[in-house]
Amino acid sequence: MQFGLTETQQVLKNSAREFFSAVCPIAEVRRLMETDTAYDAALWQNMAHQGWTGIIFDEEYGGLGLGLVEMAVALEEMGRALLPGPYLSTVLLAGVAIDAAGNPAQKRKYLSRISMGEAHATLALLEADARWDPGAVQLDAQPTLEGFALNGRKMFVPDAATADFLVCAARRGPDLGLFIVPRGAPGLKISPLPAMDETRKLYQVAFEDVAVAEDDFLAIGDSARDALERALAVATVALTAEMVGGMQRVMEIAVEYAKARKQFGKPIGQFQAVQHLCADMLLLTESSRSAAYYAAWALQERAPEAGVAVSIAKAYASDAYREVGNRAIQVQGGMGFTWENNVHLYYKRAKASELMFGDATYHRERIAHLVIDKL
Repeated sequence: MQFGLTETQQVLKNSAREFFSAVCPIAEVRRLMETDTAYDAALWQNMAHQGWTGIIFDEEYGGLGLGLVEMAVALEEMGRALLPGPYLSTVLLAGVAIDAAGNPAQKRKYLSRISMGEAHATLALLEADARWDPGAVQLDAQPTLEGFALNGRKMFVPDAATADFLVCAARRGPDLGLFIVPRGAPGLKISPLPAMDETRKLYQVAFEDVAVAEDDFLAIGDSARDALERALAVATVALTAEMVGGMQRVMEIAVEYAKARKQFGKPIGQFQAVQHLCADMLLLTESSRSAAYYAAWALQERAPEAGVAVSIAKAYASDAYREVGNRAIQVQGGMGFTWENNVHLYYKRAKASELMFGDATYHRERIAHLVIDKL
């Protein structure tokens, strides 16, 4: 693999930074997090016009056909900007699941709309035990004359209120299945849940005899599990890259403050204790970046070690983002806790991202299982 970005990837990174700095300044983030959905139609259309909503999907379905490393480049800049809204849930959860499990007709119907920025979607996976393991799915899918009827409840579904449709994991007898459910389907009830990160809204989704047409049945058994695991792996890498961008920005804010804030007649950045904190932030950020980009490359190339690489990256970044936030707040002292300071927004994103797709403990255990399985 390349140990640095190619010229094309660097151009993409510069373009992404310029774009998100212009359309999503921190004042806009603060405005959107105060809304019910953290979604802005104009921002989404701007992103669609730039091709971000179809970055990794085939040109046949309206995408750009780029790879997962390019995706990581873009997500790092989104994380730096603290991008709010349904991008992760739409493109990298629901979109990848449909891309992996859908037939050509389903991809033309749903994936093309996602790629073109014409639809929002999400993945309904977690249930009462909040386990990311697909084996934990218990939502019931019963066959009917017209298709299927879903009954049960999903928890912590991201951006469900803005989704035009949900990709729902359910159990048809002993087998795992994936189903597409329109948001307005009779019997579907969406309720908001409190969330630490107000830039990403979470919801409870209840299913009461929700009808799913046969044409909206994506996959069952091993095909459904493989598609779901692929979507989770891609979204985990994307989230890890996004966390790297957040770490980078938090470190920059802390360093800028250390250069400007004076004590005893000199900038606090000249004190060794503060320098140690800044050095720790740099080490954690750069190590997370290396792990995230390697995981993206391994997943893109479908390398044998891809699963381990994804979990290593997420486990490390889950701890690192939180610790970078801790040190940044410590550099700024009492200022780091004030509402006007932007660091606390990144810290809340860090804590939410730490749990999303599994925390460090979950992924270390997953690494152990993957290693044992290869013995």
